[in-house]
Amino acid sequence: MAAEGSRLFLHNHPVSPYAVKVRIALREKGIPFDSKTPEGLGSETGMQSLRAANPRVEVPALEDGDLKIFDSKVILEYLEDKYPDRPLLPRDAAGRAKARMIQEVCDTHYEAINWGVSEVRIMKRATGGLAEKMINAAKSQTNELLSWLETQLGDADYFHGDSFGFADICVIPYVNRRRAGGFSPADGGPLQKWLTRVDDVPSVKEMRDEIAKAMKTFPQNIKDAFKPGTGRRREYRDHRLEWMVKSGGVDIITQGLKDDTIRLSWPSTSKL
Repeated sequence: MAAEGSRLFLHNHPVSPYAVKVRIALREKGIPFDSKTPEGLGSETGMQSLRAANPRVEVPALEDGDLKIFDSKVILEYLEDKYPDRPLLPRDAAGRAKARMIQEVCDTHYEAINWGVSEVRIMKRATGGLAEKMINAAKSQTNELLSWLETQLGDADYFHGDSFGFADICVIPYVNRRRAGGFSPADGGPLQKWLTRVDDVPSVKEMRDEIAKAMKTFPQNIKDAFKPGTGRRREYRDHRLEWMVKSGGVDIITQGLKDDTIRLSWPSTSKL
């Protein structure tokens, strides 16, 4: 898609926290890019150009000339390596390890909780008592993660001290995703104060505007897109599967496989 020497091209979705990370990083580094949201709403029916860039058929995927890179972690590291003049990672080894650890926690444990809440609230995979049980579990788990993040933040303005950087970029998509209904940092606490500061960062403001615009139609669109019989299947991968199991959703997985509305990760994409 992108030619050598041209602007980078991002396979994107405004709501995806993984794509959000990459968009913020590109803007913080001042890297021009073009982007497009694939069709299919995260199912296997995405555009062929996305499949060519990422066999998992997931966003984000980045094209730089003939080079195609997928997985947000790999993309962020690539941007750090290729565009070192405006670094997002700290210079010291300890600071870099801390940033990568925070990214790992948010991309797996935090993402799974947020995704699971959407499966219950938007997709209606659970109702009644089961839905209440799963949402309560999600709130408890989120509070535990927020407490851990507060220890990582400490008394600093940002996760790297006095400047917005890599770890902040990795945290904000997940904290931003659940800002109400018992999922926000405690009022007046260090993480809430951090959130207020981060909201003033121009790249974060732009991200929030993009998400707000998309959310006017996204919940209903995605709910309709994955009804039984549509041929579209939501991806239940590793940490998402684990969250469903430990939060009481084993029957949701079984029913989704039966209804053919969920899929497992590549290469296990054949219908079960």
